[in-house]
Amino acid sequence: MAQEYSWYKGIMANSKKAAKSPKKPGEKQLKMQKGIYVNREYAWLKFDLRVLEQSMDEQTPLLERGKFLSIFGSNMDEFFMVRMGSMYNDDKLNPAAKEDKTGLTPGEQIKGMAQRIARVYDMRERAYVKLRADLAEAGINLLTCGQLSSSRKDELLRYFKAKVLPLLSPMVIDAKHPLFRFENKACYMVYRLKKAEHTMIGVMPFPDKIDALYKFQAGKKPSFITMENVIENLGYLAFPGYTVTSSIAIRTTRNTDYDAELAEADTEFNNDFSKYLRSKVETNMLQNVIRLEVKGDNKSLIKFVSEVVGVPDNLTYRIESNFSFKYMYTLPKMLDKELSGSLSYRPFHPVMPDRLAHADSIVDEIRKKDLLLRYPYDSMDALIKLLNECAERKDCMSIKITIYRLADHSKIVDALTKASENGIDVTVVIELTARFDEENNLYNANLLKEAGCDIIYGMENYKVHSKILSIVFSEEDGGISYITHLGTGNYNESTAKQYTDLNVITASREIGEDAAEFFRNVAISNVEGDYTRLCIAPKYFKPQIMNLLDREISKAQAGGKGLFIGKMNALTDKEIIDKIVEASCAGVHVYLIIRGMCCLLPEKVGRTDNVHVISIVGRFLEHSRIYCFGEDEDRVMYISSADLMTRNTKKRVEIATPILDKDIQAEIYGMVDTMLHDTVNARHLTSSGRYEEILTTGEPVDSQAKYLTYDS
Repeated sequence: MAQEYSWYKGIMANSKKAAKSPKKPGEKQLKMQKGIYVNREYAWLKFDLRVLEQSMDEQTPLLERGKFLSIFGSNMDEFFMVRMGSMYNDDKLNPAAKEDKTGLTPGEQIKGMAQRIARVYDMRERAYVKLRADLAEAGINLLTCGQLSSSRKDELLRYFKAKVLPLLSPMVIDAKHPLFRFENKACYMVYRLKKAEHTMIGVMPFPDKIDALYKFQAGKKPSFITMENVIENLGYLAFPGYTVTSSIAIRTTRNTDYDAELAEADTEFNNDFSKYLRSKVETNMLQNVIRLEVKGDNKSLIKFVSEVVGVPDNLTYRIESNFSFKYMYTLPKMLDKELSGSLSYRPFHPVMPDRLAHADSIVDEIRKKDLLLRYPYDSMDALIKLLNECAERKDCMSIKITIYRLADHSKIVDALTKASENGIDVTVVIELTARFDEENNLYNANLLKEAGCDIIYGMENYKVHSKILSIVFSEEDGGISYITHLGTGNYNESTAKQYTDLNVITASREIGEDAAEFFRNVAISNVEGDYTRLCIAPKYFKPQIMNLLDREISKAQAGGKGLFIGKMNALTDKEIIDKIVEASCAGVHVYLIIRGMCCLLPEKVGRTDNVHVISIVGRFLEHSRIYCFGEDEDRVMYISSADLMTRNTKKRVEIATPILDKDIQAEIYGMVDTMLHDTVNARHLTSSGRYEEILTTGEPVDSQAKYLTYDS
């Protein structure tokens, strides 16, 4: 095995050095790395820069690069709303508290991140300029008003007056029109207006219900302009009778971090958590503005807005191009199909596993042998067919499922509804506090409740993040049998085509009994339950990870080979990090595939010499969690809903399931091995904290493309 990973030794010599971010003259930066540790927020920013990098990577199809630019922006929005919001709240409640890895207070973390994000905006602008130039070279023009010919200006003005102007809602700020509230993630024009001898402020929101792009009617090449740019240049027409002396465009981001405590629901909402959460969703948008983005350089208007929303200078960011790049998802649909196809990822289709394609009964197939589903390579239709089959079976007694995020118009909900209407006992544990999906989950909870399903809103003050489906059958001899589905991702048909996740469906009695016990414990809010096979947080998951690392340490200390391979979205739990460091010092070989936050610096002499980390960012969002200890017959493998983060190990109800089927274990291990050798989507994390490209002279390895079935 050791020789398989020898390619790591040459990385430092063959890697392309990452460019340093520009530094403002005289600026003193707070250090956000300390020894082998990396601040969590800084580690997240490094991940999002990996996403931004994809928008500049010429190996990525051109139109897909635009989508990565949009994803980068959406990630930054969420970071400010949740993480910066959380640090803001912590700074108000406990300003002296220190983060456990670098010792920074909440205020210091806000300052340190604000310093770095200012330079990230510069990087974003350079990425857009490069992308726009490459689009132009490919025959697709993204224009600004200043680049338009006279005929196109006339065309745009006619369109604006007919389709946009009627939707604008201008307001003049005076005694009779007090300043209204700037909404979260909304864009506004702010004007300095003059009428006769009076000077006043005009404010106008960008309307929601307009197309993000306008396509010009004539020209050899498809040419577009963003509605942002159009409104910035023509929005003044909404103020007839006034003279506009100056203007800026702004976008505000509000703090949306909140805690949902069971006790509050009990005392204030008569024990109805759904009503309590709805009140939280409605009020969290009233929290403070945490970021101000500005286009334009009028200092007095910027000062006016900054004072109104209460944002300091270090959280005010200048924008040159666009506030949002969501139009990059619209652009391919507005192009000729052949041109769009040539500049996009090759279409693929998820497949139905061969053994299920012509099976009369999926239940019977699972009883013969466990099944592995690998999203997006395999189709989620297999799971939906299983649910629909069970909904019609006379021997199906109960279906119990945890739900964290659902697709719109979910087929999972349809199948559960059918089962309940057919007299099957259906219980749905639906997590109402899934961030940004609260309203969708409330809606689906009501649908399921109306269909007769039993609804449980989570578990005490823990988030139920587990992905488990338990189906119980009656047998002719009076006994019962089980089919259990356990996965790393949500029961969401949409994300199953975009995220890489692993799922096992098994008829194992031990796992089935554990699953039934799990749902009984959730129903009575018991986190202390005992299980035979399943490893459940908050009580068992982290101790099992620590115990298995100790096992590998003992093997290495006895002269054998200790091995830990982990794939996850994030590594932030300090106790687990310290145990990994201990393993490295003992000689255990540690290979980590961490898509996002990694708060441990690898390959530090004397501490993490034996720890190697890569991050894979590609066509699909890497989402599966795999924990593998030892090798060959000694191998223990889990797939899990949990990352190695403190929130997962202590504050959530998570499940890690052992892979008992040796064929499935070998298949998953083969996928992990391919990821460790990826040279297309992977980047190597160095001891300095930089992600560097992996250069190879051999055939490139794309660990995602390998498993795709392409459309013919």
